[in-house]
Amino acid sequence: MQDLIGTGVALITPFTAAGEVDHSALEQVVNYQIDNGIDYLVVLGTTGESATLTLEEKEAVKSTITKANAGRLPMVLGIGGSNTAAVVEEVKNTDLNDYIAILSVSPAYNKPTREGIYQHFKAVATATEKAIILYNVPGRTASNMAVETVVRLAHDFDNIVGIKEAAGDIVQAMKLIQYTPKDFLVISGDDMITLSMVLAGGAGVISVIGQGLPQGFSDMVRYGLNGDVEEAFELHYKIAASIDMIFEQGNPGGIKSLLASLGLIEEYLRLPLVPVNENLKSRIDTFLKQYEA
Repeated sequence: MQDLIGTGVALITPFTAAGEVDHSALEQVVNYQIDNGIDYLVVLGTTGESATLTLEEKEAVKSTITKANAGRLPMVLGIGGSNTAAVVEEVKNTDLNDYIAILSVSPAYNKPTREGIYQHFKAVATATEKAIILYNVPGRTASNMAVETVVRLAHDFDNIVGIKEAAGDIVQAMKLIQYTPKDFLVISGDDMITLSMVLAGGAGVISVIGQGLPQGFSDMVRYGLNGDVEEAFELHYKIAASIDMIFEQGNPGGIKSLLASLGLIEEYLRLPLVPVNENLKSRIDTFLKQYEA
């Protein structure tokens, strides 16, 4: 899956003041990614506030992104949840022709055992021939996907092609790289350790900050993949402070503040999420001015 090597971004869903999806702003965000070197788009992930979108809104968001992209970049679709049967049903009933892979998060809230996680993804993998990227994000799911579970899934199912690894644990990431098959993609889901993961043999990133700083972040990943370590770390340290800032008060509040500062969107979120406070907004504005200077 060469199309999944490099920098993907988990697209936000912009809203209007009335709380509706802002489709024109979404088009702008998509074009901004394409114009600034991003390698692929991830649709309806956590960053897209998918948990608070209706089914009709999700379909409309997919349609807007597909039209704006116009076949220019590969696309990945987020389909996951805590009810295995419902996830399988959604996978089976979704038109996946526009997407090269499904990104499927480990079940949240239920706190399944390792065997439960294995059986969940077995059910999802056997429901489709489409490529599947596992998504491990213990900070949201309350359970970590053990290296052994991922290795087992990687060996047992040909269409489980990679993992978005967002435990923030570089040692765990390195073990995944070491023990999974050679062509299995270990993709960073943690912007701050992306470069370290790439240099250790990772395939790239599905990023949040990359959406706001697409040129710099995707260049950093390219340098890392090419072994240009000095150039890569120069960009990492230039960007690093913004990564801390955009996650300080939660995602996607931080990245929406940055995208609003860039003039791409209005800064609205759906409850229970709220915009970042004025202090953080001011610091993000200041960072951008210095970054672009």
